[in-house]
Amino acid sequence: MTTPLLDIQTWTSEQATRRQAWQASYLAMYASVWGGIVTDPALMLVPIDDHMVHRGDGVFDTCKCVGGALYNLGAHLDRLEQSAAAVHIAMPCDRETLIGLIRDTVRAGGKAEASVRVLVSRGPGGFGCSPYDSAGPALYIMVTDLPPSFMDTHPEGATAAISAIPAKPPFFAGVKNCNYLPNVLMKKESKDRGIDFVISLDANGFLAEGPTENIGIVEADGTLAFPKLDNILPGTTMLRVVELARELAARGEGPANVLFRNVTVADAEAAAEMLIVGTTPNVTAVRRFNSRDFDHALEAPVYLCLSQALESDILANDALRTAVG
Repeated sequence: MTTPLLDIQTWTSEQATRRQAWQASYLAMYASVWGGIVTDPALMLVPIDDHMVHRGDGVFDTCKCVGGALYNLGAHLDRLEQSAAAVHIAMPCDRETLIGLIRDTVRAGGKAEASVRVLVSRGPGGFGCSPYDSAGPALYIMVTDLPPSFMDTHPEGATAAISAIPAKPPFFAGVKNCNYLPNVLMKKESKDRGIDFVISLDANGFLAEGPTENIGIVEADGTLAFPKLDNILPGTTMLRVVELARELAARGEGPANVLFRNVTVADAEAAAEMLIVGTTPNVTAVRRFNSRDFDHALEAPVYLCLSQALESDILANDALRTAVG
């Protein structure tokens, strides 16, 4: 067999007719290395010599557009900038410019409901490990269809269990970087075991986090507890849920108290409620954890209160909604 040697004209011609079923949800992409936005999935490409590709050397964050507005964008960009600073990648542009590029890319996608991934890479330049080989940071913005929340597709609630994959070391856990191999292995494990979410344990045996989600429990006295932030990625949705929960608690609604503490497996198995929280799943009720069944998970008071509060916040809190149009 002779492998074809493609020139740019032949390659372009081939790509123009090549579409894949999984690309149907791809709406628009901005790439600083190309200098603009594309809406044809065949053009949504990243240079192979970008250090994000061959070294995982980059950071990212994901927010969502709901009803034509980006929810909690400021918190997502704060975390993106913090992650970039932690690994010594300069932001490719100032925040005002970045917000403009995000809005332009979402508009180009043509949908009011969308998922928005913003990636900042070390940039292209060679195939070595040294970050100094890069020509400079690159920015990619990817807009796709917004997946439904977990409870919309699983109204019976979620199953969860402890993962065999250990939690990341604290420094790397706190940086939302593009080297997601532990997360990938956790997601594979959950699929292979037929469990909706698996949860890692830190080096001391305390609950850490899911592949892309945070975990919380409600204790018998009504206290909402999340794992300490030392060993997890501080989820933007989790932190917003904590704010909403504290507002509700101050009014005598929802949880009795809200705190961050070390959470053991036994604590979770003995809890009154268990919650999964994230940008995509919103607030999700866990109906089974390990061998423990939460028989009334869907009617659990803190779950109901917080899921409704977050949904209202997403749809109607103008202070946290950045209009796209």
